[in-house]
Amino acid sequence: MNTEASLIFIISSFCLAAVLIMMRERIPTPMKRPMALISIVLLLFAFFLIVYTFFKMGT
Repeated sequence: MNTEASLIFIISSFCLAAVLIMMRERIPTPMKRPMALISIVLLLFAFFLIVYTFFKMGT
């Protein structure tokens, strides 16, 4: 597994979530829900990659 690509994905998904939280007043109303759902899915996958990496390091 390419750890550099995983690290870039994890950082970018957390940054996307932070930007959505900080700029929630400026996001148009029709786009709020889809962007939030996409961000949640990306964060869940990032957490999965973190946990998978920890399990892989232990073996």
